[in-house]
Amino acid sequence: MVFRWSAIEQPDWKAGRTIRFATMNQHSDGHSVHKPSLAAVTLAALGIVFGDIGTSPLYAFRACFSGNHGAPVDPTNLIGAASLIVWSLILVVSVKYLFIILRLDNRGEGGILALSALIRSNVRRLGGRDPKSVLYLGLAGAALIYADGMLTPAISVLSAVEGLSVSAPVVADWILPICVAILVLLFTIQRHGTGKVGVLFGPVVLLWFFTLGALGIRALVQHPEVLLGLNPQAGFLFLIHEWQHAFPLLASVFLAVTGGEALYADLGHFGVKPIRMAWFSVVFPGLALNYLGQAALLTADPGAITNPFFLLAPDYLRLPLTVLATCAAIIASQALISGAFSLTTQAVQLGCLPRVRIRYTSEHSAGQVYVPAVNHLLAVACIILVLSFGSSAALEGAYGIAIALTMTITSMLFYSAALSTWAWSKWRAALVTLLFLAVDGAFLAANTHKIREGGWLPLVVGTAIFFIMLTWIWGRARLYARLSKESLPIDALLQDLRRGCIHRVSGTAVYMSGRGDTVPTALLHNLKHNQVLHERVVLLHVETLDQPHAESIDAADHGDLGEGIHRVTLRFGFADTPDVPEALKLRLPETARFNPGKATFFLGRETYGVGKNASLLDRLRLVVFAAMARNASPATAYFRLPPGRVVELGAQITL
Repeated sequence: MVFRWSAIEQPDWKAGRTIRFATMNQHSDGHSVHKPSLAAVTLAALGIVFGDIGTSPLYAFRACFSGNHGAPVDPTNLIGAASLIVWSLILVVSVKYLFIILRLDNRGEGGILALSALIRSNVRRLGGRDPKSVLYLGLAGAALIYADGMLTPAISVLSAVEGLSVSAPVVADWILPICVAILVLLFTIQRHGTGKVGVLFGPVVLLWFFTLGALGIRALVQHPEVLLGLNPQAGFLFLIHEWQHAFPLLASVFLAVTGGEALYADLGHFGVKPIRMAWFSVVFPGLALNYLGQAALLTADPGAITNPFFLLAPDYLRLPLTVLATCAAIIASQALISGAFSLTTQAVQLGCLPRVRIRYTSEHSAGQVYVPAVNHLLAVACIILVLSFGSSAALEGAYGIAIALTMTITSMLFYSAALSTWAWSKWRAALVTLLFLAVDGAFLAANTHKIREGGWLPLVVGTAIFFIMLTWIWGRARLYARLSKESLPIDALLQDLRRGCIHRVSGTAVYMSGRGDTVPTALLHNLKHNQVLHERVVLLHVETLDQPHAESIDAADHGDLGEGIHRVTLRFGFADTPDVPEALKLRLPETARFNPGKATFFLGRETYGVGKNASLLDRLRLVVFAAMARNASPATAYFRLPPGRVVELGAQITL
């Protein structure tokens, strides 16, 4: 029994878990559920999926002509910039994500971790070796999404509230305090869940996109020649004409598509059809009209470059527009914060992060979760960013490079996914991947010039999170290898029981086990200190599949080993809630069922020391791993065990 990321499994001896890799190329949960209408789901998708990309008009077009690297504001350049943005939306969002990437779902779930798990399971299903590079790319993409998570709320809320400098100049000096107050309120309400507030998201965002389109049409009526921007040649000539500004321009254009990755991450909530319908019927028309409208406004008044979005509106509508923009920014932030919670839950389930406290805020939806640690860290980071940078224009320097890297990683993973999931030929998969990378690589290269301007920050944060994930996986592997040397086979315990060498007491004991063929550490400690064993012993092994939900046929295995010893395996998907007592109550055969509320659950709780022979790097990693293990959330809460029925047995282990 070896603890590692392997083609078969990854056990977690302490929590009694194993990552079990299963085939994931079908969509079925085995249950009949009432489905809301397509229109209702599409409206809900508007509020959750498109909030981030929907607030990009607040700052993206302005960035093309602002700062030291901005292009000159003239009619030809304005048409060219609008053309670049519109065609970037078409190529990146419409073609890459909506028509191709969204088809790579992991039993309905999307996102870079789900894609990584899908590829690895399919490669193993086809008889190949576990592709570690796919694991590392998935973890790197997830780490960068966390980094983006601290930037999006800051720049979205700040750029929206900055509209007060246009609509209500008297309070312009209060923009930063107002932003901080909004962010504090936003992160404070997370603990209460967003289910009730979420019903308002769709209508508000629908009004937002309608307003975007209406403002754009108002300006286009006066300067219809800007519609020439629908010709991709205008954007191409713009880059050639302004070649000295080409990289900064592409980095600014990329701000218009930064919410594209959210379409894939939120796939599991809504499905492909509602997301596509919302994009083509509402989102894309609203965005394209608004960007073209900003170009038309600046054609008539180049001085409006200070804030072209809010200056699109007449004077009497600018204050209501500021309020609406702030609401849209809050919704965009909310969607990303919720996504960070879901990503953390999946990472913990897949064994990439230590257990953290997770609260489920809805009795009806397991997807609505609240992770206090992540919420607090994001809140502090967002407030520090707002106060440090002071304006959305300054934050633009830090924003973009993390999500550009994530999109590039998604394109790289696409090659393996096309081969293993769709059985594409290598030349076909390579051709499409190269086309993706040509666009993503250009945007990524353009964003590298932002590193000095603040882009180093999300890279540092992403690298730190990536290091933490790798250290947790590495530490668990080292720990399990250490413990496996001292493990006792189950057969040896059964022989002692048959000889009557162990005193038995009444009752049922459940021992969380990393795998069912060895005696759990907690059981050995119990025998050592108490010298008794319950008359009924359940060796419980919990597996986390690399698919969103466990099929009912594979949800549990039970084996009677004799002498009152039972081996039980419970399986959960990485999007499931691992409620162990409920699963024991419902999934076991009637002959083996018992009341978990009357059983005693034995858990191991170990503390770690660092061995003297470890190298300097290993000592650093072991110190970090030990700190994470000490601060991990107890298995009692994570597996929803009854607190009054849990016994923890500790030990000191030197790594």
